[in-house]
Amino acid sequence: MATIREIARLAGVSPATVSRILNNDSTLSVTEETRVKVFAVADELHYMKKGGTDKAAYKIGILQWFSAEEEQRDDYYLRARQGIEDYCIRNSISIVRAYRSDANYGEVISNLNGLICIGKFSAKETKELISACENIIFIDMSVDNREVSTLTIDFKTAAKEALEYLYRLGHRKIAYIGGLEYASGTDAIEDARKKAYQSFMKTNKLEPVIREGQFNTASGYEMMNVLLDEGVDVSAVFAASDAIAYGVMRAVKEHGMSVPEDISVIGINDSEMSRFSEPALTTMHAPAYEMGQHAANLVYAMSKLSIKTPLKAGITCNLVVRESCRAITKK
Repeated sequence: MATIREIARLAGVSPATVSRILNNDSTLSVTEETRVKVFAVADELHYMKKGGTDKAAYKIGILQWFSAEEEQRDDYYLRARQGIEDYCIRNSISIVRAYRSDANYGEVISNLNGLICIGKFSAKETKELISACENIIFIDMSVDNREVSTLTIDFKTAAKEALEYLYRLGHRKIAYIGGLEYASGTDAIEDARKKAYQSFMKTNKLEPVIREGQFNTASGYEMMNVLLDEGVDVSAVFAASDAIAYGVMRAVKEHGMSVPEDISVIGINDSEMSRFSEPALTTMHAPAYEMGQHAANLVYAMSKLSIKTPLKAGITCNLVVRESCRAITKK
């Protein structure tokens, strides 16, 4: 049976530190990286406290729709995963992680106490995942099955509030620049942000301008370049993600214009870089990190409290006003 000394040797820390981490000592000051490493080693060695009743015996799986490379390019899903992992680390819960792109992900997520699926999965994959684990929750994806719990960001309301903000500033020529997503690469996913934009423009009798590509900065840059090259007259852009918004702002600048003097830009996510862009990006804060923490708490409670009633919840976003939008009198 594995010992604390073995874990300490492999993790490169003292036995006392290992003991305090495994016992969830809140007074211990160590990095999250060290905590993760200790739990990973303990899990690899199948360490269990005496009595075998600790939370480390409980194992939560994280299955991610995004690949590791895609996750680094847009931190929305990264923050969701970090929320899950931080909850598990603080509560001494073991973690197993897999990506849908992994050939053996089915084996990795087998025999788990709980499973959290991040992102967009096809109907076939969803059915298989539900069968694989009784205590399962999908985040950032609505599932029609009434017996399955889901947590999503309320992008529909967030988009409406972003557009209302632009409207109050006097903008009437508002473009939507978004991305297309496909579950398993083939099933097109309806975007709540785009639907909200179309509804808003129709309600206010405004002419829609829609461009769609990918949810990354390069695509936002390309789409805005095309829009400007075509001579489309817009006073504001609603970008479906901050990553897209950064590309939009770069294209505006390269066309000899400025944000927000010539074109206002608003995004969704409130990624870390949004505070440091030039100008700082006005955006809707999407609490992906908190969504991850809620998901971990819920899937743990499903098992420990024998909760069988599914929960379907939408998490609200908040407007973060910075420097990339300005009021106009006429455009």
